[in-house]
Amino acid sequence: MSDVLACGLRELGRRLRAGETTPGALAEEALDRLERDGRRLNAVAALTIDRAMAEADRVGRELRAGIDRGPLHGIPYGAKDLLAAVGAPTTWGAAPLRGQSFAADAVVVARLREAGAVLVGKLATVEFAGGFGYEQPDAAWTGPGRNPWDPECWTCGSSSGSGAAVAAGLVPFAIGSETWGSITCPAAYCGVTGFRPTYGLVPRTGAMALSWTMDKLGPLALRAEDGEQVLAAIAGPDVSDPSTLHRPPFVPGPLPVRPRIGALRDAAKGAEPEVAAAFQRSLTLLAEFADVVEIDLPDLPYGAAASMIIHAESAAAFEEFVEAGLAVGLAAPEDRLGMVERFAIPAVDYLRALRVRRVAGRAVDTALADVDAVVAPTQPTVATGIAARFDEAGEEDGSPGLGAVGNLCGLPAVSLPNGFGRGGLPTAVELMGRADSDATLLAIAAEVQRRSDWHLARPPG
Repeated sequence: MSDVLACGLRELGRRLRAGETTPGALAEEALDRLERDGRRLNAVAALTIDRAMAEADRVGRELRAGIDRGPLHGIPYGAKDLLAAVGAPTTWGAAPLRGQSFAADAVVVARLREAGAVLVGKLATVEFAGGFGYEQPDAAWTGPGRNPWDPECWTCGSSSGSGAAVAAGLVPFAIGSETWGSITCPAAYCGVTGFRPTYGLVPRTGAMALSWTMDKLGPLALRAEDGEQVLAAIAGPDVSDPSTLHRPPFVPGPLPVRPRIGALRDAAKGAEPEVAAAFQRSLTLLAEFADVVEIDLPDLPYGAAASMIIHAESAAAFEEFVEAGLAVGLAAPEDRLGMVERFAIPAVDYLRALRVRRVAGRAVDTALADVDAVVAPTQPTVATGIAARFDEAGEEDGSPGLGAVGNLCGLPAVSLPNGFGRGGLPTAVELMGRADSDATLLAIAAEVQRRSDWHLARPPG
């Protein structure tokens, strides 16, 4: 069983239906590994042992009776600890909320249960998904997220446990969230495939709100085709989340005939040499089946606008917590005061940021009209040290990247491992598309992985 959880959903499904394993055996293996290795990596907030075994028993009986709920039937998974799940605490990564629980599952958790997936654990997150302005990795009651490739390096935030658990083969897939980089960065640092869907494609009902107009939920897995199957199960309208009501349904699609890929000009500027070299290899691979052209994006203050929106909306989201004096119990010292200054943000500044987002959305959509995706390194560096402050780690070194523009404009993106850099740590490349191009992005990503094997590499040990 040592490698079974990393063999992919297609192979796991075959083994389940052939009787070579059972949902109960897979759940037990995942629970054992989360307890043994997940806690060592600070990736686990809580194990859902009773729930997992009950769900595994139910779906196992269904399989024996000929009831098949699809590709996730009997597959164990982990959920970031800002998603409500009955029978387990939902702490949002914050020590003062370690006793918090909810009476109903988040919609995503409920949809995965309906698809036959088995929840085995709540996975660690940076406190409040980083919403209080943390400045170093040690910003959660579970401790700093340790990278399976090197435990002295960080996983990145805030889906820290989700990235580590998938990379270490503790669960076949996990659900993360992103407001600005919290799926794509852990995917990059941990060498897995992470998908950030179009804003509004996946409902957030039952998930902690950091920024109502920028939060997104999505899967982390080893393979793009696995992320595609998970997305198919969790996407779709939910009346409790108005952002989902006007999105077209997600349907996995074929690879476009000779896709057109825009390579972001100067995308590797300032990146570590190994990251830049891996990016060039990715461009060469893409050129095997796509037309690769150089592209520019409009010069707009994406980062400043995104920061302003997150700061203003997070202040509103966590006002009661701060006013109750609970911030003093947070792990990161800077988080204990990080929210206070946001209460002084002028409404006019927030409104200006919203206007910039509207302009940016139209301008970027026009710029991407002639390509199926734009590509750049996911991160300019490999994973940084577990004890390094962000201002010392060289994470912001001039690389333009796609994180600010993609999150501000609500655009989908997928991060794929594409090599190794300093210290044998993974490098990654990001593909971003226009709104509602989720199926096309995943099809391109799956084709990249059919032609390469970086996603199959396993951490040492």
